Order: sequence, then structure tokens, then C-alpha cells
Amino acid sequence: MAKNGTKVITAHVPLPQAEKVDQMADRLERSRGWIIKQALSAWIAQEEVRNQLTREALAEVEAGNVIYHQAVQAWADSLGTDNPLPVPR
Repeated sequence: MAKNGTKVITAHVPLPQAEKVDQMADRLERSRGWIIKQALSAWIAQEEVRNQLTREALAEVEAGNVIYHQAVQAWADSLGTDNPLPVPR
């Protein structure tokens, strides 16, 4: 049941992770819930960025803006030689 704009979420956490959460809570003098909220917020932000970058990359592919594997492989193989190829575009 939501209370004050929050919702309780229950999750089973492996003991080593739970112990680390407890250690961090003690060290930072914060509650276990505060630690979990911080971690969840950071993960959600990371996933939102990853999703946006994936969508942008797929749009680039759909627009035909790709570099073929063979071109990248030829460039990588040329690195460290006397005649390295320019970066593929």
C-alpha cells in the first residue's frame, strides 16, 4: 500500500550483498533503506541512459550510418604496422 508517495518493494538479496549494505549503512551512518534507494536510483539513471544510447544507435543503423566489420577489422589489423590505415568512417 502506497504511503506518502512511496511503495514497499521486497527483494531477496544474497547474504554477502546484504552484509555489504549493512556495512555501508553503518559507515555512512545512514539507514539500510537509504543505501538501497541510492543504489536503485543510480541503476535506474544508468539504464535510462543505456536505453537512450541504444535507441540513438539503432536510429543511426536505420539511417545507414554504419561501419562494416571488415573495415574495422582491416583497420585494427593495420595498427602497429608501418602503414596503418585511417580510422574507418
